[in-house]
Amino acid sequence: MISCKTPRELDIMREAGRIVALTHQELERNIQPGVTTGELDKIADDFIRSMDAIPSFKGYNGFRGSICTSVNEELVHGIPGDRVLDEGDIISIDIGAKYQGYHGDSAWTYPVGTVDDKTLDLLKVIETSLFKGLDEANPGERLSNISHAIQSYAESKGYSIVREYVGHGVGKELHEDPQIPHYGPPNKGPRLKPGMVLAVEPMVNAGTRYVKTLPDRWTVVTKDGKMCAHFEHTIAITEEGYEVLTKS
Repeated sequence: MISCKTPRELDIMREAGRIVALTHQELERNIQPGVTTGELDKIADDFIRSMDAIPSFKGYNGFRGSICTSVNEELVHGIPGDRVLDEGDIISIDIGAKYQGYHGDSAWTYPVGTVDDKTLDLLKVIETSLFKGLDEANPGERLSNISHAIQSYAESKGYSIVREYVGHGVGKELHEDPQIPHYGPPNKGPRLKPGMVLAVEPMVNAGTRYVKTLPDRWTVVTKDGKMCAHFEHTIAITEEGYEVLTKS
């Protein structure tokens, strides 16, 4: 069942989202060659807790980190640790924060130092695809219009949409109904209503769409070893359109 949040709940979720956005800003200042993913995890954990929130991912189904750190061909769920970032890498950082019982959730993919033009294009296209999808997040519209817009744009630029992982509702639980694929035909699924809170998060590969999970049972990588990117915002459907909650 898809829940619609009350004005009070949305106020709390705005703060949860703001904490997530500020954590991204804190990490972006520290992303550089030579830093480890574990060091970034420590920075995020300390910062989230300093804001009277707790990391949503810490201990979630046994996950060891406070954030997900996925580098280059790693798509999602990368476990922070000893990996050192190198010049020309990209890193997707997925952050969740639970504040007064409600979650905020956002992922962004960042360049490490100077990256090549091909990689920059991947990041630009996938970030744009997220907002193409959000342009369809209007009350009364069908949920799959978001999905279709993301797929249409990303594929028109030569990239591949991952199908195994989807967006989702957010609230008291980190993952709630509805599921939000980032592909598919338009004008399908439930109609959007004010108060719905959704995490829209296109995951897109530079090569084929196929992925696999590493033996650590968490880290998802592209099967062909090519780069991939992940961008995510938590939004609330409003009477006029949508509001990004994961902003500072």
